[in-house]
Amino acid sequence: MERQQILDLYQWSPGVCFRHPDKGTVPTACLKELRPRDAGRHEVRACADCVIAMEDIRSEAARRSGSEYEPGHLGECDA
Repeated sequence: MERQQILDLYQWSPGVCFRHPDKGTVPTACLKELRPRDAGRHEVRACADCVIAMEDIRSEAARRSGSEYEPGHLGECDA
């Protein structure tokens, strides 16, 4: 699957990448929503480069274990 096809599996909105906060506000995908006790909610967001890097890791892990790889399932955010 091509890079853009993988990125199209995610919903994008402005945010700060958890791995690259120094980039400032960029298009990001929500990967997970954390809900610390008495602290509201906090979204863990990733930029396109990080989404692709994490999908590459998942793909390689699936290959090594003999499992089927299906992109588009990083995290569990519904935002």
